[in-house]
Order: sequence, then structure tokens, then C-alpha cells
Amino acid sequence: MAIDYRKRPKVDYSKQVKAPPAAISLEKVAARAPGLVSLYKTAAVSLAKHDVGGQRAAVYLVLDRSGSMRPYYRDGSVQRLAEQTLALAANLDDDGVVPVVFFSTLVDGTAEISLDAYQDRINPLHDSMGHMGRTSYHVAMQAVIDHYQSCGADDPAFVVFQTDGSPTSRPAAEHVLCTAAKLPIFWQFVGFGNDEFRFLRKLDDLPVPGRRIVDNAGFFAAGPSPKALSDADLYDQLLQEFPLWLAAARTAGIVKS
Repeated sequence: MAIDYRKRPKVDYSKQVKAPPAAISLEKVAARAPGLVSLYKTAAVSLAKHDVGGQRAAVYLVLDRSGSMRPYYRDGSVQRLAEQTLALAANLDDDGVVPVVFFSTLVDGTAEISLDAYQDRINPLHDSMGHMGRTSYHVAMQAVIDHYQSCGADDPAFVVFQTDGSPTSRPAAEHVLCTAAKLPIFWQFVGFGNDEFRFLRKLDDLPVPGRRIVDNAGFFAAGPSPKALSDADLYDQLLQEFPLWLAAARTAGIVKS
């Protein structure tokens, strides 16, 4: 009997994939942050599916505060992304804390979210930072680099960098990204809104090794309604290029094997 290779059975990764232990156990997450349990489990499935279950990384969140971002703070999209990022971090980093950088023209402020303090936290922080300016990627990126280098971390960094448009200084953003390629930092850009994100797509595809030693960035567009994107889809998008970077960074001696 002929086999129809076009028909592929669906794989339930939540049942099929066995991953190494997460940085923080399910029991601890349930005790400290029960509202994150579902996200934590979904993130674990995606990590396993992308063959990075058991990986350790310091997770950062960078949030755009340019004027056009108002609707996304107001409707809870930014808070939701923060919760999704924290649940991912609980799988990757055992301190249960995510440093947060808010930026517009400059770095508007820095803070932390944690398993013990994350609910309804983003908007009060955002509201306390005053005027919403323009969009300067490079200042936020440099703030992450400075924090990472000063904390003496041994694990690589995974940065969720959210924005809704192109930066005011494209050369500065390119320069920081290319310079940072020699560091164990991966930049995952997430686009909110209807922008075509031509610059971020260009940034994602900057040549290797012509402009940078390894491809240290990924990008995906979450669309005009980011909260409508399922948690599973979001994690799959976040983790699409991270394993490729890890492999290249280990080969280049940027990340310890």
C-alpha cells in the first residue's frame, strides 16, 4: 500500500517532548505566582520544542514609551507581554526576576518584575515616568548591555525588545547591535501595531560576518492586536531564532559550551 507522505500526524508537544528541569520548579511558581502557571507551562512546551529546554539565560524586557504606544499600555497589551516574559524567565533563570527598561527619546526609567510583584505593575511604572518621547533603540540597548556586564552573569542574556516603530537614529541602533554581537546577548525584537517594520527586518538580516560576528537578533510582528496572539504562538515566535544564535555563539566562543 502506498504511503501518502503529504499527510503528517499532528504532534502534541505537551505530551511528547520531555525537557530538562526548568530553572524554577512548577511548585514554586504555583506557590508564588499562581496566575503565571499556565504561561509557565506553555513556555516550557515551546522551549522543549525548540530544543532549548533546560537552557539557562538572564531575561530582560525592554518597553517602548514613544507617544504612539499609549493604546498598548491602555489596553493591557504591554502588561500581558510582561507576564509572558516573566513566565518564560521562570523557565530560564532561577532568580524569578526580570529587569525592565522603559525607553523613548532616552531611557525613561528602569524597574523589575518578579514572581512576587508583577500583577498590574507595568502601567503604574509607565505613568510615573512622565512625558512619552520619540524612539531611541540604542539608548535602551546600551542600558541592557551595561546592566548585563555589571552584574557578572555567567549565563547568556535573552532580551525581549518591544517597539511599535523604527528608531529615530537607525545608524546608532545598527552600530550597537553589531558591536554587541561579540557579547553573549540575544535580542528578540517584537513589533506591536501596523507598521511594516522595514528597519527591524533589515536589522534582523544584517550580514554575517560582514557586519557582525554572529546573527544576534530575531524579529516578529505581533500585529495591531498583540493580546489576540495566543501564548503558544508568541513563545514559538520568541524562540524561533534563539537556538540558532546559541549554536553560532558557542561555535564562536561567545557563549560557553
